[in-house]
Amino acid sequence: MTQYALIMLAAGIGIPVLAALNAALGKLIGSPTAAGVVLFAIAFAASALAMMIFPGPQALGKLGGAPKHLFLAGLLVAFYVLSITHVAPHFGVGNAVFFVLIGQLISAAAIDHYGLFGAQVSPLNLTRAAGIAVMAAGVAITQLA
Repeated sequence: MTQYALIMLAAGIGIPVLAALNAALGKLIGSPTAAGVVLFAIAFAASALAMMIFPGPQALGKLGGAPKHLFLAGLLVAFYVLSITHVAPHFGVGNAVFFVLIGQLISAAAIDHYGLFGAQVSPLNLTRAAGIAVMAAGVAITQLA
């Protein structure tokens, strides 16, 4: 369990760094969408390399049988990257990530509560709702300073 927490902590650290770096690139070259294309090209190369190192290339043959709604994840990541690359220079990385985190809390609670997309069901009870509210308040406090 600890290794999963550490991996996700690193991923969480990377999100605002990604936002700041790609926003700066988009501003420098004058095109948030071009910066997004560059980001995805590098991400594609890194993912392809990881797939070659770890077991996975044979899994691509199973894509034809996958439900089509699962491919919406690609559109969602593109929306995130393109929107944060465009918004962060105007709104601030902290503010942009604040609203991303609030959205993540809301959607994660709904996904867990209903077991959407095959997720483990974890009903939203009063204790979990209070915890989410405290987390949201904590994130909001960071933006007030």
